Amino acid sequence: MKFNSEAEEGSAKLTMVSILIKATALALKKYPRFNSSYDRDALILKKYIHVGFAVDTPKGLVVPVIRDCDKKGLIEIASEMRALADKALGGQLSPADIQGGCITVSSLGGVGGHGFTPIVNAPEAAILGAGRAVTEAVWDGSGFQPRQMLPIALSWDHRVVDGVAAARFLGFVAALLNDLRRVAL
Repeated sequence: MKFNSEAEEGSAKLTMVSILIKATALALKKYPRFNSSYDRDALILKKYIHVGFAVDTPKGLVVPVIRDCDKKGLIEIASEMRALADKALGGQLSPADIQGGCITVSSLGGVGGHGFTPIVNAPEAAILGAGRAVTEAVWDGSGFQPRQMLPIALSWDHRVVDGVAAARFLGFVAALLNDLRRVAL
């Protein structure tokens, strides 16, 4: 990303996952039913937006949580993400670092996966998964143009939302990724 090449030494780098976290937070605001969980047959609608992200550690995956993602910019999210990932890799996450998530973002891009079915991290209602971005030739009506393509998938708790709502949620995230200016607004 051009921003990363211009960033100061030692500052947080924007990654696809940090952008996905922000886009997911905005989708939770637009589709608040996804920002809920079931607790003993009662639906709990959350009034905050905390997004977890999967980190591959030597002891397996852990999911640290970035709080109030809807109120933070991309740089702040990237910075918190880096700090939490470093804590995870060092085995230093506290219980508070991994609790309170509303949704999880998981990416196989770093290990080369293209597509997968992410598994909901209970009690959350949904999880967004992303594969590795690739450049593909896309027909524009008169010729093929190179386009960056990112496979994304959503898994959700059917007690909370149905497939149509999930398609709308995922379509909203895809629209944000297609025009990153909308993420920054």
